[in-house]
Amino acid sequence: MALGKYTRVDGRRSSGWCSTVTVVVFVALCLVGVWMMTSSSVVNVHSGDEARESNTEVKEQTEVNESVNEVRNSNSRQFEDNPGDLPEDATKGDTNDSNVNSEDNSNMSDKQEEKLEENPVEKSSEDAKTEDADKKTEEEGSNTENESNSDSAENNKDSDETSTKESDSEESEKKFESDDNKKSDSDESEKQSDNSDETTDSKIEEKVQESDNKESDENSSEKKTNDDTKKQSSNEVYPSGAQSELQDESTTRTGSWSTQAAESKNEKESQESSKQATGYNWKLCNVTAGPDFIPCLDNWKAIRSLRSTKHYEHRERHCPEEPPTCLVSLPKGYKRSIEWPESREKIWYYNVPHTKLAEVKGHQNWVKVTGEYLTFPGGGTQFKHGALHYIDFIQETVPDIAWGKRTRVILDVGCGVASFGGFLFDRDVLAMSLAPKDEHEAQVQFALERGIPAISAVMGTKRLPFPGKVFDVVHCARCRVPWHIEGGKLLLELNRLLRPGGFFVWSATPIYQKLPEDVDIWNAMKKLTKAMCWELVSISKDQVNGVGVAVYKKPLSNECYEQRSKNEPPLCPDSDDPNAAWNIQLQACIHKVPLSSKERGSKLPEKWPARLTTVPYWLLSSQVGVYGKPAPEDFTADYEHWKRVVSKSYLTGMGIQWSNVRNVMDMRSIYGGFAAALRDLNVWVMNVVTIDSPDTLPIIYERGLFGIYHDWCESFSTYPRTYDLLHADHLFSKLKKRCNLAAVVAEADRILRPDGKLIVRDTVDIIDELESMVRSMQWKVRMTYSKDKEGLLCVQKSTWRPKEQEKLEYAII
Repeated sequence: MALGKYTRVDGRRSSGWCSTVTVVVFVALCLVGVWMMTSSSVVNVHSGDEARESNTEVKEQTEVNESVNEVRNSNSRQFEDNPGDLPEDATKGDTNDSNVNSEDNSNMSDKQEEKLEENPVEKSSEDAKTEDADKKTEEEGSNTENESNSDSAENNKDSDETSTKESDSEESEKKFESDDNKKSDSDESEKQSDNSDETTDSKIEEKVQESDNKESDENSSEKKTNDDTKKQSSNEVYPSGAQSELQDESTTRTGSWSTQAAESKNEKESQESSKQATGYNWKLCNVTAGPDFIPCLDNWKAIRSLRSTKHYEHRERHCPEEPPTCLVSLPKGYKRSIEWPESREKIWYYNVPHTKLAEVKGHQNWVKVTGEYLTFPGGGTQFKHGALHYIDFIQETVPDIAWGKRTRVILDVGCGVASFGGFLFDRDVLAMSLAPKDEHEAQVQFALERGIPAISAVMGTKRLPFPGKVFDVVHCARCRVPWHIEGGKLLLELNRLLRPGGFFVWSATPIYQKLPEDVDIWNAMKKLTKAMCWELVSISKDQVNGVGVAVYKKPLSNECYEQRSKNEPPLCPDSDDPNAAWNIQLQACIHKVPLSSKERGSKLPEKWPARLTTVPYWLLSSQVGVYGKPAPEDFTADYEHWKRVVSKSYLTGMGIQWSNVRNVMDMRSIYGGFAAALRDLNVWVMNVVTIDSPDTLPIIYERGLFGIYHDWCESFSTYPRTYDLLHADHLFSKLKKRCNLAAVVAEADRILRPDGKLIVRDTVDIIDELESMVRSMQWKVRMTYSKDKEGLLCVQKSTWRPKEQEKLEYAII
């Protein structure tokens, strides 16, 4: 019975097991069906992702090709002032980067070829953003693919084979496309390799720094970029040398990863900034004069120690023992200066925020405050109804003055706001205007802000920093200079400066008023000018302005001097050099007129404009010029050189918007060739002949240009922010031997306007040092160029000012 019982139990268990198997099989078939539907969906999704990824790559490649065409089509465009723009000879690609990428591409594995596309095309910051988005898409696609592969591994063999075949097919197509792109990369690499050979042959190293985006916005409608440089028509930077290529520091490649060059570049720049900040710790000048600080005129420690000020000693130069290395602050609300000729009529008030002169001289039409502007009606103390009428009145009175022909370069003493000199530009005349830094606050600063040449100087105890016998006319309109006192020292200084046959135009109350003081001055002047052998050519009254004008003429020979009954004022000894003018005390004596026809001053120069290019008659072939050739050949070669440099480099290859340039300084001029080459532009050039250079300033004046002597170990006699462009040809390498170079750079920063340009031609070592200095002041490096140990640097001043201050005790009242 027991056995039978167990038999029945086993029968029931067998029946239950069959039922269970049936249910399991049914569920399994359902799961298989669900899995098959699910597997098909996964495969389709995977294929869709691949398709979208492929479309993305095609679109990206199309955009890259369009970028290539855009760069290639820009070759024929003329140079414009855009960020990083340079001439073709200075904008070839980075061939070293190309060679490195070509080598890397040849060593890539098949798997890398499937996922990475390297296109030899420069990219902008917008391209970089697009590439980051593409990276993200690829990573997401990769994750999806991994999930699909994981699911596939858990399912049946047939489905695995189907999925694998589809994947292999797509992978094969993608690899084929990658091979085509790789071939394109190879062709492009070969082109860049050719460029590399050219660079090696020319042995030239160049660098470019992007320019100010603001200036690009104002002067170009092209696509804005941060690091791109575009090829331009060939321009000559060093005319005597071969054309060159430029290493483009900003080149990177499209693809999944950034290049080593791009990564290293950022790190190098960071290290450079840190190094520069350590080497040049610029501070802000803490001085009483604030943003109007002139170190050699605001040395209150020296001024307080003067024994006397009756000869205006306190208005003369008193330079500190150590020149300042701090930077001058900017006025609050400072704006970019108004362009010429509009600037002659008005300037921004906040650039020169002084109203005292408008209050004192407004009724004489010097200057008025008009809203956010300071306006200049063109008047003066002696020409309330406008300078042009006054200018024409002078020529009508003395036709021999012949503005713009016989008279080209004049000196305007006590110029005020320089309206006289400003309107003489309409008559093709250059006026060197001067006035002291006195109670007529900022009068010279007004002049320079208007775009009119001027310096801060005074007729005091020392000679003015000009050579003898160079000015065609000297003008004084109520200049408040006591010409007649102390043996006529001050008028005799004008006699030194006037060329033989030149005119002194004097407009002052002693000429036309009968007050006792005026009568006494007039009588003293009559006696003095007669003793100096000056001929009184004309005395006339301007009925419109109600003023009188007296015109005197300097003699052309020594005959009158020899016939004087008294030797007063005495003739200067032969040992007295009339050209010596740097810190030379005034002497009450008369310099003789040259007798030899081969001496400068024995006859008048050619009329303007012929005198600009004519070799001065007193330059002889027996004289050796500055560059080693006979003087006349030297003069001509210098002019031809600068014409070539200016026309083929400065005007078209620097990215300078010349319509924004008005006040220019050549910090180390030789024959004035640079200034002469700029003649057709609406600019004027202050030619500086350094005191340790050959004295060629008389040549500059002879050709109808002007300039001044100066020692760059000291500050220049001008207000801050008064020049749009500074040009220095091998100046800094010579100064480094005896000056504090950081102080010279700080002085350049002081006199240059924000956004103004500095062009330096010098040795490579000096260029590198200067580049580090200006970068530490956050100036923009427009271009650096080097060849055969000679370099060229073009930089642009920024508005950056340091926070830390340096108190200059000598400049505190």
